[in-house]
Amino acid sequence: MLGQNEKAPEFSLHAQDFNPVSLSDFKGRKNVVLLFYPADWSPVCGDEIAVFSAMKSIFDKEDAVLLGISVDSMFCHKAYTDAHQVRFPLLADFHPKAAVAQSYGVYNEQTGYCKRALFLIDKEGIINWAYLSPDEINPGADGVLDALGKLNGSNS
Repeated sequence: MLGQNEKAPEFSLHAQDFNPVSLSDFKGRKNVVLLFYPADWSPVCGDEIAVFSAMKSIFDKEDAVLLGISVDSMFCHKAYTDAHQVRFPLLADFHPKAAVAQSYGVYNEQTGYCKRALFLIDKEGIINWAYLSPDEINPGADGVLDALGKLNGSNS
């Protein structure tokens, strides 16, 4: 898994609205929180996505954009976001399968899913903070919010 002070690999993936989203879209403008998770519709993933979705306004105030990434298709993401009112983009690392997750070192070859991981990428495209959680545990947002507060020089 990539770690602190490493350059974040560039990517372009389609979101649930079928539009492409690239890491470079935010360079020089926004910090980026990447939320890798195993799958839409699974209980722990649903809880994690709900936590981050509910806290979107806090991330907005901290000048950060949230991006969720799994190997689900954009059609699956569309159905999931419509059913659960997700307030941030879910990106389809679908084809070639898990290419982005592999580039970040968070693809589980045995299960065929992304591992549960969080990355905070600064405005210059450098990983400021990274965390790998067991698949069965929702890591919540506290760790990445603390890292974001430190990056911004505030006490989030």
